[in-house]
Amino acid sequence: MQRRRFLSLTAAGAATAAVSPALAACGAGSGSGDVRLKLVAADYGDTSTNSSLNYWGDLARAFETQHGNIKIDVNVFSWTDIDKKVAEMIDKDETPDLVQFGTYADFAAKGMLYRADQILSIRTQASFPSAITQAGEVKRVQYAMPFGASTRLLFYNKKLFGEAGIAKPPTDWDELQTAAEQLKAIGVKYPYALPFGREEAQAETLIWLLSGGGGYTDGYGSYMLDSPENVATLEWLRDELVGKGLTGPRKPGSLNRQDAFNAFTRGEVGMLNGHPTLMQQAVGHRLEYDVAPLPGRDGLSATTMGVADWMMAFKKNGHRKQIGQFLDFVYSEPNVVAFAAKYRLLPVTSEASATMRRNDEYKSMWRFLDGLETAQFYPFDKTSWAKVNESLRESVGTMVLKGGDPSTVLGEIQRTADATENEER
Repeated sequence: MQRRRFLSLTAAGAATAAVSPALAACGAGSGSGDVRLKLVAADYGDTSTNSSLNYWGDLARAFETQHGNIKIDVNVFSWTDIDKKVAEMIDKDETPDLVQFGTYADFAAKGMLYRADQILSIRTQASFPSAITQAGEVKRVQYAMPFGASTRLLFYNKKLFGEAGIAKPPTDWDELQTAAEQLKAIGVKYPYALPFGREEAQAETLIWLLSGGGGYTDGYGSYMLDSPENVATLEWLRDELVGKGLTGPRKPGSLNRQDAFNAFTRGEVGMLNGHPTLMQQAVGHRLEYDVAPLPGRDGLSATTMGVADWMMAFKKNGHRKQIGQFLDFVYSEPNVVAFAAKYRLLPVTSEASATMRRNDEYKSMWRFLDGLETAQFYPFDKTSWAKVNESLRESVGTMVLKGGDPSTVLGEIQRTADATENEER
């Protein structure tokens, strides 16, 4: 998902708000109320038409009509800017009441956030799938609430599969390798697209580690980056896919996720891992495609990777009751469905999921929803994750090249992660 702009408005004036990259008005507002909540959110859109500013503006206005004593100031930033903007607000003692973006562990560790049970109704808190709830916990206490999620499946080009004589999608790595060889034989540019570029290398890596029986952490929450399973997975990629020229002309470390998606929609990719938004892109290009469960080392992968963005509530301004009222409204079934449908993301409550499963309009999302309950997420709860994430994005592309040494590099990242964890205890 490409997010490019910063927008801002007071909800009551949303209908006339200007749309401009330079716009930076925060909280001027209109109307009066006993409490004014400041919301900062990430932008999931790529034009002024589908900007998250419109979604949040409509939602805030609807809430205000029911709660005359609460006003909502909405600020929307691009994903490239939001971390910096939130940090600047906090430094200036202008801490927002609510922030919706990708990380929360640092804020929780510093005691800045309300616990979920301090602000949400029991019904709302209970509606989150357990796998996502756990990903929002620090030491078994939930501080972050999911807001938008996705899982991954294998996408494949049906036309290219037919031309290559591939009858069905692969169910294990051997079949995937064989299919890639058949695709290469008919001249497919990227038999299997392996995007280990900086944009989302950590995601593609986790998908493969999980399918090889490993992952980033063990069942106790400790890092297992240099486990034998993880090393063996990257060695297999190095020797059996990349080393045999089955991943295309570009080195995996220089291929970003969106580059791979774009190549897929152009008909240049036989197979790749993707999330629900790729379906929109493929349909828009009239591409014949289908999706399948992820192949694993010896059969279908037991799990898939899940990604979630987060909503968090800051204690600074003391608006606990009003924050809770607004979030219960935000997480009501129709509002969650509207957001998920607009941006082709997975709903993060059981009620919204049930609604989408009952409606054939969302049938293409069902297989992604199936994986949400058992999906494995990044170790969001660890403040060390940012450093580990950066190390993986920098190094995984070279580990799968000829001469790459996954064991040594993963061992170095593991030692750094362990040292960081020990410092924080």
